Order: sequence, then C-alpha cells, then structure tokens
Amino acid sequence: MKLTLPIPDYSTVCRRQRGLSVRLGFTSCPRPRHVVIDATGLRVYGAGEWRQYKHRVSRRRTWRKLHLGVDERTKEIVAVAITASRVHDSKPLPSLLEQIPDPIKQVSGDGAYDTRACYDAVLKRGATPTFAPRRTARIGPAKDPTGWRAARNRILRQIEARGCSGWKGLSGYTRQSIAENTMYRFKRVFGGHLWARSLAAQRVEAVVKCATLNRMTQLGMPETVRVG
Repeated sequence: MKLTLPIPDYSTVCRRQRGLSVRLGFTSCPRPRHVVIDATGLRVYGAGEWRQYKHRVSRRRTWRKLHLGVDERTKEIVAVAITASRVHDSKPLPSLLEQIPDPIKQVSGDGAYDTRACYDAVLKRGATPTFAPRRTARIGPAKDPTGWRAARNRILRQIEARGCSGWKGLSGYTRQSIAENTMYRFKRVFGGHLWARSLAAQRVEAVVKCATLNRMTQLGMPETVRVG
C-alpha cells in the first residue's frame, strides 16, 4: 500500500504487553453463578539451546500456575490468575472472586481449597462453599452458625450420612469437572506453555488466551449425546 508506518520490534511489543488492558468478555448472567475453580501448570522457557551449548549449563525451565474460575452453566471463564509455581492453589481464590461482578450462588473446588481463607472468601460473597474435605477433616466446634467452621461441618455431616459419592451428587460438586475440561481445552488450543518472559506479561498473555477461549465458547459448544 506504499504507506510509511513504523513497525514495532519484538522488545517493544513485549514492553507494551505488560500494560495491555484485556477483558475476558464473558456474558452477563441474569441469575447467580455457580463458579467452579481449578489450577494447572504451564511451562515457561528460559534461555535457549545456544546458552546450553556455549556455557555447558542445563536448560532452565520454570513453571507458572494458571488459576481459572469457570461458570458452570455457560462454560465461560469468569476469572483468571497467574502465579508462581510454589503458590498454593487456594491463595488466589479471594482475588478470583473479586473479578466476578455478578452475584455468586455457589463455588466448587477440590480438596486444595479446603482452607479457612477460602471458606471465608466464599461466605463473604453470600455463596455456598462446596469444597471436598481433606482426608484428615473432622467435625469441630462451631461458635458461629454462619461461619466457615459451620459450613465445613455441614459438608462433613452430609458425607457421613450419604457417603462421599452421594454428597458429590447432592451438592453439585461433580460440576467441578467443567473446570478440568476447560483446562484441557486451554492446553489443546494454546499449548501448555507461556511465551512471555516477565510475570506481568505472562498474566496478560493468559487473559488474552482466556478471552479468546471465551469467544470460541460463545460461538457454540458441542452437544454430547449418548448412543447405543
């Protein structure tokens, strides 16, 4: 087109990426959401093969954790966070819930979220925490009937009365597998790694990929029908 336009180099794009503002673009929900959460690891590549050959050092590979909150009904990603690999899965839960402006009815997660901080964060939003208790969980004294200990005791009593499988079906915990399915879709579409080097740029990269996945979800999801 014979236009004189500046072409940004790779370093300029990387610097601008850190300050890029990206929205997940999920649809508004007329009723309270049931949010299912999970976390998975993503590879981050360090120095290339030339450094390994020249300096006779091992290739450095680090990991980041991708934390997702997924709407159980629409299958859209409504919250995302990237942390270092050593950060426990339960730590980003309060910040994930802060990203969701809509009312929340229920939050489901595996045993990694069976902590007081996670229960308090969910109850603060007026939602029902549905976390699989750890094997060492025991019913304890609950001074506050609306506190985290009372909510955890209700789960333990339901498991004691109906069994673990019965509780999962009754509470809706089985819908937590939707978050695992979303992780699988993320890695199949975008791969199990991040290209950005800095943590700030990696967070933006993860949000961009999640926003793209949301757009794909909004265009249509496959319908599974049992045959035979």
